[in-house]
Amino acid sequence: MILCIDAYYFNNKAKVSGGLFQSWTDSSFCKVYNCDCDDVLPYEPGSFYQRELPCLKKLIYKISEPIEVIIIDGYVTLGSDMKKGLGAHLYEELNQRIPVIGVAKSKFKDTPEECFIFRGQSLSPLYITCLGIPLEMAKKYINSMVGEYRIPLLLKEIDKISRSI
Repeated sequence: MILCIDAYYFNNKAKVSGGLFQSWTDSSFCKVYNCDCDDVLPYEPGSFYQRELPCLKKLIYKISEPIEVIIIDGYVTLGSDMKKGLGAHLYEELNQRIPVIGVAKSKFKDTPEECFIFRGQSLSPLYITCLGIPLEMAKKYINSMVGEYRIPLLLKEIDKISRSI
C-alpha cells in the first residue's frame, strides 16, 4: 500500500489524515485514517520536523496494512546539501524500512533542478525529494498520479480531509 499523509494545524492542535491506495494511478483511497494531536509544539523555523513528526508517527502507528511508500506534503531533504527535512527524520524514525517521498509546493533555497517536476499545464514545478527510493523513480511515480493539474488528485484529497474538522 502507498500512504499519503498530511496534517492541518489549528491553535495548539493538529488533525492528521492518511490515505492508503494500491497503485500510483488510483483515483481514490482504499482506506483513510485520521487522528487528532493535542499540545502540538509551536512552529519553529528550521525545526519544523519537531512539530510534525510526532503527529505523523501517531497516525502511521495506527495503520495495520503494510506500507510500501509514504508520501508527505513537504521536503525529505533540504537544498543542494540535502540537509535533513521532515521526511528524512520520518525515514530514520521508521528505521529506514519504508521509502519516503516528499512533494513540496514551495521552493526551498538551493533546491536542485533535478528535483523539479511539471504536471499538467502548470508552469510552477513541484519539488520532489526522497529517501529509500531513487529520485527518478519517485518523480515518475508522482508524475503518474491521477490529476490533470499541478497537484495530484489524491494529494489534494488528503489535504482536504485533514482540513475538515
